[in-house]
Amino acid sequence: MPLVVFCGLPYSGKSRRVEELRRALTAEGRAVYVVDDAAVLGAEDATVYGDSAREKALRGALRAAVERHLSRQDVVILDSLNYIKGFRYELYCLARAARTPLCLVYCVRPCSLSEGPQVAGTENGDRKVTMSWQPRAEQGGRPPVAGTCVGRELATAGSEVHREVELEEIRAPNSPGFVTTESEKSAPTVGSFYPSELLEALTLRFEAPDSRNRWDRPLFTLVGLEEPLPLAEIRAALFENRAPPPHQATQSQPLASGSFLHQLDQVTSQVLAGLMEAQKSAVPGDLLRLPGITERLRFTRPLTMAELSRLRRQFISYTKMHPNNENLPQLANMFLQYLSQSLH
Repeated sequence: MPLVVFCGLPYSGKSRRVEELRRALTAEGRAVYVVDDAAVLGAEDATVYGDSAREKALRGALRAAVERHLSRQDVVILDSLNYIKGFRYELYCLARAARTPLCLVYCVRPCSLSEGPQVAGTENGDRKVTMSWQPRAEQGGRPPVAGTCVGRELATAGSEVHREVELEEIRAPNSPGFVTTESEKSAPTVGSFYPSELLEALTLRFEAPDSRNRWDRPLFTLVGLEEPLPLAEIRAALFENRAPPPHQATQSQPLASGSFLHQLDQVTSQVLAGLMEAQKSAVPGDLLRLPGITERLRFTRPLTMAELSRLRRQFISYTKMHPNNENLPQLANMFLQYLSQSLH
C-alpha cells in the first residue's frame, strides 16, 4: 500500500496532521504504520540534527524502517523533517521498487502579520480579519529564504499561492495591528525544544518541495492547523493513482546460471582469437567468417588486439547487467554483431 511522506520545519504541525490522517485511514479499516524520529531513536532528540554524522545515521534508520514496513497491504506514514530533496528521492525510489503509490504532505507554519501577510481588508468592530497573501521575491529579484514563515517557505518551492486565511485578531496594548493565528497561539515556544541556533540552521538548509519534481508529487501544502486536511484528494492520490513505473535501478535482475560469466568470457575470447587469425589472409572488403558463427564481419582495415579487447570488455559489462540463459547459444553471434556495429 502507499507511502505518505510528511515534510516541514519544526512546529509546523506535522505530528498533528499525521495523527489526523492515521485516525481517518484507521477508521476505514486500513492498517497504518507511522515511522517517526522517536520510533527510531527511542526518544525524540532534536540535537541529532546538529550533528551531521548522527543525522545521516537517523536518515538511514528512517529509510530502513520505511522499507521494512512498505508493502502492498499497509499504509506507511513517515513523520520527520524530510527537508533534503535527495532523501525524498530515495523514498520515491523505495516506493517505486515496491510498486506502490506515494504522496508528499508539506506542512507550513504561518508567520505573524509583521513578517509575512499583508492585510487585504478589515471591518471595524469585527473580530475576524481576512488576509490575502502571495509570496513574492525580495527586492533585487532574489527569492526569499525558506523559514518558519509561510511566505518564505512557499516561495522556495516555486509555487504560486493565493489563499484567503481567516485570522483571529489579538490586539496588544502597544501593537494595535498585531494579528496571530490559532496555530501560533497553540504552538510551543520557539527554543523550548529546538534551540534557536538549530532552528536557524535548519531553515537555511531546508530544501522545500517542488511539484515539478517527480519525487515531490503529488504535493499537498497545508498552511497552519486551521486549514482542513484534504482527505479526499489524499485518498485519490494513494488508492486511485498508479504506482511509479519501475526501471532498471529498482527491478530485480533475471536469474542466470553460475557458469554464465565463465561461458561469456570463453566465447568472447574465442571470437577475438578467430578474428585475429582470419584477418591475416583477408583483404579490405572481405567478410570474415568464423566457424560455428552465422554472423559475418566485413574487413575494412587491420584490427589490433588492444582495440578488440576494449570492445570485448564493454560487451561483457553490458551483458553482465542483463544476464539471460536463453542467450547462451547466441553469445558469439551477438558479440560479432556488436563488433560490426562498433567498428563501422
